[in-house]
Amino acid sequence: MTKKLESELGAHGFFWEEGLHFPLTKKETTALVSAALEEDDTKHDITTAATVLSNRRARCRLVSRHSGVIAGLPLACEAFEQLDRAVTMRVDHVDGSRIQPQTPVMFLSGHARGLLSAERVALNFVQRLSGIATMTARYVDAIAGTGAHILDTRKTTPLYRRLEKYAVRCGGGLNHRMDLSSSVLIKDNHLATAEGDIAMAVKHARDGKGPVFLHVETKRLVGHYIGDPQVYRDKEELRELQETSDPIELLREKLGLSDEEFESVDREVQELVDASVDFAKNGTDPRPEDALKNIYA
Repeated sequence: MTKKLESELGAHGFFWEEGLHFPLTKKETTALVSAALEEDDTKHDITTAATVLSNRRARCRLVSRHSGVIAGLPLACEAFEQLDRAVTMRVDHVDGSRIQPQTPVMFLSGHARGLLSAERVALNFVQRLSGIATMTARYVDAIAGTGAHILDTRKTTPLYRRLEKYAVRCGGGLNHRMDLSSSVLIKDNHLATAEGDIAMAVKHARDGKGPVFLHVETKRLVGHYIGDPQVYRDKEELRELQETSDPIELLREKLGLSDEEFESVDREVQELVDASVDFAKNGTDPRPEDALKNIYA
């Protein structure tokens, strides 16, 4: 990614880093993994204690079952290391790597009890974060070459936001707002408390300290599809909006177009619309394999 594009994305509230940097400090990683091992009560692994001799050593490897993108290995390494300070590890595919089925990701050698007791905690971290990275990569691949970007949200597992957003970056996506202080995002609930006055809400946001990014979502006028039973705006409200807030008329005023200029633009747009409608009615049906082209999420 070029410095210019990176700067532009940053100015619009998106987070991107050219190299992947694990988001937690060593102290935070140690504390998180320690809590996870304690949750699993790995110090009292009665199954392993009953079946594996205390001096038994073992070697193992982490192998992928499916294709995907790896994320979360630093947490896995920390889990094995906390239960066996003498464990040796070799990582062949770091976070952000794309792998195929049956790919050896990392190799370990150490005390068998420590490896077995830490296994589930290590895998839970890797599987969760790799799943997010893999799903992100699928969307990134789907829009490759379009100039669009895949963004995440704040809908993350509580206390795991930095990790899950890191996994999004592993998959090639971009982080949107990291938290409520990152940028202004005005949604329907904010508009409801502002009595629907979007202009007032935007002005209030802009009069503050200056957000990194201002994002406004408005109420939809009509349903998602012709059979959508939800009534989003009643007829009287729609009529009022068309008379006072027609976006075409507002844009015309903002651009300062004369009647002649406006009519010229209107004719060009109408010709384009007519040509598109004609193509839709008389063109050939698309091939089944093209059904999902240019459809993004």
